[in-house]
Amino acid sequence: MRLQKATRFALYAILDLASDPEKQFSAAEIAERYGISVNHLSKVLRSLGRAGLVEAVRGAGGGYRFSGNAKRLTLLDLILLFEDIDSAPGAGREPGDATPEGQALGGVLEEIEDIARATLSSISVATMLKLIAEERRKGGTDPRAAADGPSTAPAASAGR
Repeated sequence: MRLQKATRFALYAILDLASDPEKQFSAAEIAERYGISVNHLSKVLRSLGRAGLVEAVRGAGGGYRFSGNAKRLTLLDLILLFEDIDSAPGAGREPGDATPEGQALGGVLEEIEDIARATLSSISVATMLKLIAEERRKGGTDPRAAADGPSTAPAASAGR
């Protein structure tokens, strides 16, 4: 599944903010960690704010803070804020779709979409934070450490 940039930025931001919900992070800090545009991220953060998932803190030392429920908020919830992953019946008809082969293929592709939806709706932000912690323990890259300077952690193995 390929996600739009705004969706990926939202996922990065939420996971970053939810990792330490008491701490405030500026859009610039988050953008730098992931090598993304501050302007684009700021728009995404405003959308997340309107959805009640982040709180903007104004003034000196301000920034954004996670205000959602990490145990209840799922990846699907976040993705649906930024894109429609449902395929409408009859949308994007291709040559051959009306044939038995096309209908069989359509059924398989629809099943794949259902599985993806079910998986995304079963993974919470809290679960993702556990998976991220596990990756860090295995020696994966840590964007927070990268922003602070060279990492002393072993490089992730190639071909993952």
